[in-house]
Amino acid sequence: MSFSGEVKEELAAYINSARHCQLAELAALIHFAGRLTDDNLHLRLEAMENEAVIRKCFTLLEKTFNIYNAMQESGEERVLQALHLYDSSHHIISLDVPVNSILIKNNCCARAYLRGAFLCVGSMSDPQKSYHLEFVCSSILQAEQLRNIIQEFQIEAKIIRRKKYYVVYLKEGAGIVDLLNVMGAHVSLMNLENLRIVKDMRNSINRRVNCETANITKTVNAASKQIEDILLIKEQYGFEKLPDNLRQMAEVRLEYPEAPLKELGEYLEPAVGKSGVNHRLRKLSEIAEHMRL
Repeated sequence: MSFSGEVKEELAAYINSARHCQLAELAALIHFAGRLTDDNLHLRLEAMENEAVIRKCFTLLEKTFNIYNAMQESGEERVLQALHLYDSSHHIISLDVPVNSILIKNNCCARAYLRGAFLCVGSMSDPQKSYHLEFVCSSILQAEQLRNIIQEFQIEAKIIRRKKYYVVYLKEGAGIVDLLNVMGAHVSLMNLENLRIVKDMRNSINRRVNCETANITKTVNAASKQIEDILLIKEQYGFEKLPDNLRQMAEVRLEYPEAPLKELGEYLEPAVGKSGVNHRLRKLSEIAEHMRL
């Protein structure tokens, strides 16, 4: 199962005990996946392939409005009455207007609404590859309301147009972790955090290795250039014409071609520090460059 599927399985299994939160989550499920038939007597749940989500929708209907018994007593009209009860404009499942703000005025209800929205139109990429969580909305009003709810929890979310849809998305790992926490996907949150730790550690090691490799390459190239300059001086000028400090430096460098500057300084008599070695090698390089002119 994909990571996104695991998140949905966890969210689908969670049933809030508070009726107002159940109503908020039910509103999201119906708003994003519900469709009325032409006779306005039948409710369809479309684009919901996860059976656990479908079962949750009907569980919430039964818990909040006792729909199971009502179906036997008064038929489908009770369903419509329940759907419109908390929406004064009778558009709780319309795609053209946002969900009534009364349903999500409480912080806990906003969390429940986001949980229902993710179950219907949410998805998440494999965190081992990239950090990306999104909600695919059918209208700009849907997307803007969803983004505003997310931002109320101090989480940055953006909207992008993708063909005929409006996508609310998050691309920062920290923001996705916070949103999973808001929606109540705590197990998935811990799994994501573990993956983030491993991924960050791997990236840190790679950066360090790359940095050390670059330093080694730089040192090797510098040493090669120094030896090349010294050999040129030896062939065309002769060490005997060099000052004693530069002659000794040239001889030590040729004797220890792979030694770092600090170690080279210890071979000199008297010993000098790294900066002193660097100064002498630079003087030898200047002599060699002058000879090349």
